[in-house]
Amino acid sequence: MSMKAMRRHLFLLLLSLAAASAQQYDLLLQGGHVIDPKNNLDAVRDVAIAGRKIARVAPAIPASDAKRAVNVSGLYVTPGLIDIHAHVYAGTGMAGVLTGDQSVYPDPVVLRAGVTTVADAGTAGWRNFGDFKQRVIDRSITRVLVFVNICGLGMQGKNESDIADMNPEPVTRIARQYKSVVVGVKTAHYPYSDWTAVENAVKAAAGANIPVMVDFGAKHIERPIGALFRDKLRRGDIYTHVFSGLRDELLPSGQINPALIEGRRKGIYFDIGHGGGSFTWNVATAAFQQNFPPDSISTDLHTGSMNSGMKDMANIMSKIHSEGVPLPQVVRMSTWTPATIIQRQADLGHLTEGVGADVAVLRVETGEYGYTDSRGARKVGSRRITAEMTIRDGLVVWDLNARAAEDWRTYYKK
Repeated sequence: MSMKAMRRHLFLLLLSLAAASAQQYDLLLQGGHVIDPKNNLDAVRDVAIAGRKIARVAPAIPASDAKRAVNVSGLYVTPGLIDIHAHVYAGTGMAGVLTGDQSVYPDPVVLRAGVTTVADAGTAGWRNFGDFKQRVIDRSITRVLVFVNICGLGMQGKNESDIADMNPEPVTRIARQYKSVVVGVKTAHYPYSDWTAVENAVKAAAGANIPVMVDFGAKHIERPIGALFRDKLRRGDIYTHVFSGLRDELLPSGQINPALIEGRRKGIYFDIGHGGGSFTWNVATAAFQQNFPPDSISTDLHTGSMNSGMKDMANIMSKIHSEGVPLPQVVRMSTWTPATIIQRQADLGHLTEGVGADVAVLRVETGEYGYTDSRGARKVGSRRITAEMTIRDGLVVWDLNARAAEDWRTYYKK
């Protein structure tokens, strides 16, 4: 190599090193409409990620500052979605129960809907929490948090009505020991007319300063929802399946039960928990018309709901947006409010500089779309929300249209 060629080679190398040193961000999302309810942001902004954290949210960040710049103009950029009611204790081989074949591994399902965090809603109890943790929680890309069931073996069927196994003390102990994972206590499917399940769940949660989520089970005159909200639940506790219509949420007159309004005044949260049997259009539509929206959108994900009317988080958000709820409020119900409910405001549900980079990039389309409820009733909606990209801990884990990928012509020239 001649001296002149060597100088030129050295110059290009130094130029390349200088350009690389100027690339302070690993990933840059450019031109998207950012909706970040916690930070009161609803505007076009660029979002820069460095070291798996949100590094900067600002207008017009130069593409040259990033190793990889992605054009997301025309799309919405939000915090990673948080689903606080899912069932993901899969892989045990147990047939016909949620602690087995009815649960769903989270990564193949939720990431493609923009969800970066799920809270498993009581699938495991304190006796099988350890197995759940090593089998699913510790191995998932999705952040998996947990509401521990008040029943020792969780949702294995008949055991959920075993009063002798509703011991608050070991549930509290597990919650304290794994406080980075356990966000609440769950009671569900209780068939009897007494309050044992709810009362013991509240005792367990109180011992760890976490909320209770209640799936109120069978309807009983002896324990109406009014008494549940007034006498049993505390401020910050969660009533899921609010639009089921199975427990007098909607009165025969077509009015929302005043007990729900009183519960909200007390500070109880109301969660959708759509599932395979807990979202009906007659209750949901009446609630929106009477100004009683849910606090949080959640799926109640399991094998029986994901291929029926529920489908995924983005589909439920589409339903709520189609009911006339503004998009920023729908995003709040799917990010910041769930983070608040599970007491994870410091690290989840927002795009504050310095927090972990969990991000959803959403497309919102206008048209005519059919949506079914849990009983198979169809309603036409005018909005459809689709996850274009999902970023978990700074890494692109779902990319519907390969926006973050390098063009093949330049890729194969390397």
